[in-house]
Order: sequence, then structure tokens, then C-alpha cells
Amino acid sequence: MSIALASRKNRALLLLWLGETWLLILSVMVAAWLRFLDTSQGLFTFFQWAPVRAFVFAAFITVSMVAFGLYQVHVRHSRMEFFIRLLLSFAFGGIALLVLYYLAPAAYIGRGVLAMALAIGLVAVTALRLIVERVFKTDVFRRRVLVFGAGKNADLINTRLRRGCDRRSFVVVGFVPVPGQAVQVPEQLLLSTDFALSEIAEWLHVYEIVVAPDERRGALPMEEMLTCAQRGVTVTDLSTFFEREAGMVKLNVADPSWLAFSGGFDHSMPRRLNKRFFDLAAACALLLVAWPFMLLVAACITLESRGPVLYRQTRIGENGRTFELIKFRSMRVDAESDGVARWATQNDDRTTRVGRIIRLSRLDELPQLFNILLGEMSFVGPRPERPQFVEMLSQEVRYYNVRHCVKPGLTGWAQLRYPYGASVRDAEEKLTFDLFYVKNHGLVFDLLILLQTVEVVLFRRGSR
Repeated sequence: MSIALASRKNRALLLLWLGETWLLILSVMVAAWLRFLDTSQGLFTFFQWAPVRAFVFAAFITVSMVAFGLYQVHVRHSRMEFFIRLLLSFAFGGIALLVLYYLAPAAYIGRGVLAMALAIGLVAVTALRLIVERVFKTDVFRRRVLVFGAGKNADLINTRLRRGCDRRSFVVVGFVPVPGQAVQVPEQLLLSTDFALSEIAEWLHVYEIVVAPDERRGALPMEEMLTCAQRGVTVTDLSTFFEREAGMVKLNVADPSWLAFSGGFDHSMPRRLNKRFFDLAAACALLLVAWPFMLLVAACITLESRGPVLYRQTRIGENGRTFELIKFRSMRVDAESDGVARWATQNDDRTTRVGRIIRLSRLDELPQLFNILLGEMSFVGPRPERPQFVEMLSQEVRYYNVRHCVKPGLTGWAQLRYPYGASVRDAEEKLTFDLFYVKNHGLVFDLLILLQTVEVVLFRRGSR
């Protein structure tokens, strides 16, 4: 049932994309009509190829919107941040279109039409988003969720999914305490009643029941939950609920049986082949663009300080195998002269002047493209860690070694959702997103992560 709910969210995003695509196509048509209003011949000539040109325009703008996280369910936006992302999406989409027109003049729609189409499209998309937000902000269009449990686990919904942007798709109608278990949920949210769970669900028009007791043994009213399921009410485990709504796997509530039976972990031959093809295509494309910058970085490192341009470091890869990760050297040669591995810190004094720049811009990571070509890494996946840290974290963080069931990546879901980690606590938080990726990875998900990495690099999120 949770798969069905997730697919509904995907369908909602697809419908939003289709609506905005049609608005952008219409924006080109309106812009052309305004531009050639006085010259019917010019208007006729333009409209001969208008559908194709308008679709190309819409495709570039919507892909740019994907890159800035505007089609991502789990990304949180304030109103101001949304407008900034939308403006940048149209700006970068417009620049990309100009590059396309230079390479393929047949697609050109004219400077005047392009400028007006961008302006009209920006207003139209903004208006549509505001209307959609206003409509779906009402409880009528959100799933009514009843939580069975009122202890520590159930209260995670209040502490980790407390903001309005976290609850766009659901509204909690109340928490039903489990007899004999401690109550931690605020009293005003409790539904203290002697009625059966199925009766409460029917009276409150509940769409979904989230099962979240602190202790399951002997606490679950299976007959009542079966009755609810027979009446069309979705019964969902708390781990599945967090996975779907927050894009993470909560370590303290996910048990091994849930990880084993909840699906995912696709290692089929088609998936391995399409992931390898994606890695090779993305790495080669980025190398074609980045090689001049790589030469410039190498020259700057050589001019600033003595020592090797490239830095090799042992990391843990797929299935616990070690490999030599390649980076541009960003620290002094004697950064770890005592042989003790350390996490990088904010304003690390071991970093060189050039190193500080290339770390902020992520240029120091570019040599890892060769690790990808060699098959040691993937373009998207959990970031590889050093053996010393892996040994420590495996003992202190639950399920840490599960992240090694896929190849490590140049970028990943955790890099989009969490800043740079420099402690066991940070590693634990990042693991919640890494586990979500290794359970749900796929070609489309990889492409979305790759596109949104553009935003991470531009805004320097998570770099040190």
C-alpha cells in the first residue's frame, strides 16, 4: 500500500510537470504572437516550427527547475527560497537555450520571443505554483493519518516532521495511546477513548493508520487493523511512513526484518547495466567540460606549494573492498604527518589557499571521474569513507555497513539532504539518507540527484 501512496505522489509531480510544460509552451506561442503581431508573414513562418521550438524551450526550463529542486518531494522550501530557485531556474535555462541556439541555429526562436517567453513563463509558473500550494494547503486534499502509539516512536512524527512543508501530503488527526506503554505525545494530540481502532478510523474518516508503538510484542490489535484494511484504510509501518514522507530510513525504528522485507535493494542485471552506462556517460560528459578547469587547478596547486598535485587516499568501496580515491591536493603535505586520520573542519588550518577555493567549489573532487571510469566508484551513491572511520562508525552506528552494498558515489542523496559531516552524530544522520538511496536507487533517481547537485555546487552547501 505504501508503494501505491508513493506512486500517487509521483503522479502528482508528473501532473505538475505536464501543467507547467504546457504553460511554458503556451508562453512561447503568446510571446511569438506579441512579437509578430504587426507582421503576419513573420508570424506564419514562426508557427511552422513553433510546436517543436516551444517544446525545446519548455524542456530546457523544466530540466533547470529539476536541477534546482523544484520537482523534489522531500526538499523543503520557504516562500522566498522558492522564488530564488525559480528565478535561477529560468536564468540558467535561458543561458542553456542560448548555448543550444549557437550550436543548433534551427532551434532559434529570436531574442525578442525568448525574452518575452521567459518573462511570461516565469509569471505563469509562479501563479500555478501559488494556486497549487493554496489548494493543497487545505486539509481536504491531504491524507488523514491516525497514529497508533503515543510514545517515543510516535512522537518522532512531531519532532522530525513538524513543519508545514513536511506535512504537505498528510494531516495527523490524532494519536491513540497503546495500553501499558508510556505516553510522550502532547496531551492535546491524544485520542483517549475506549472505542475500537476501526471505529475511530471510520468516525474520523481516516485514510491511513501509522503503526508506531514503542514495543510491538502483544501490543498490536491485529484483528482491528485487518478490519481497517478491509475497509480501505491503509495500514503503514512507522519506518515505511518516514521513508516515504521524509526520504530517509530512521535507524532507531527500522528493524532488520523491515529492511529485509520492505523491498528495494535492486541489484538486477538490467539495473547494474543501466547504472554502469549512466556512470560512463556522465563521467565522460563531465570530463569533456571540466578538463580545462582541471588543468588550471593543477597549475595553481603546483605554483602555490611543493608536493604532488594529486592526492591518493584509501577508501572503502562496494562490499567493503578498498580502493585508492584520487583528489586534487587541497591541504599541506604534512596535514596528517602523525598518521592520525581526522575529519576536515570548518576553516581547517591544514588547507592551502588554493585548496580552500577548490574545496568550496568542489573542483578538488573532479579527479574521481577516473575512479568512476575504472569502475571503483559510481557517479551517484554514498560518499566513500576512510577505513579508520568505517571501523569506528560500524561499531557505533546501527546498519552502517549496509551502505557498502552499492558502489560509493561522487555525489549522493545524503549530500543533497545534509551538510558536511564531521562527527559520529553527523555520520548517523547522513546514514538515514544513504540507506534510503541504497533501498530505492534507480536510473531516474540517479538523474534527479545528478541534476540537483548543480544547486549544491552553486550554493556551496556542505563544502569545507
